[in-house]
Amino acid sequence: MAFASFSDFIAMGGYSFYVWLAYGISLLSVVFLVINTVSKRKKIFSQVEQRLLREQRIKAAENKEGIL
Repeated sequence: MAFASFSDFIAMGGYSFYVWLAYGISLLSVVFLVINTVSKRKKIFSQVEQRLLREQRIKAAENKEGIL
């Protein structure tokens, strides 16, 4: 094991602030990217669904006008 104790592991040889800050920033970045990706995906699927429904309404209206 590289460290003699758990507290030495947490201290990271005197560089704990920088090491844990880097881990924290990395974790926050990954979490942000996941949340952002999921929200954008939901938004895109919603827009596609709205567009398809609109196209169906337009086709239905055109068919209705053709019958009259």
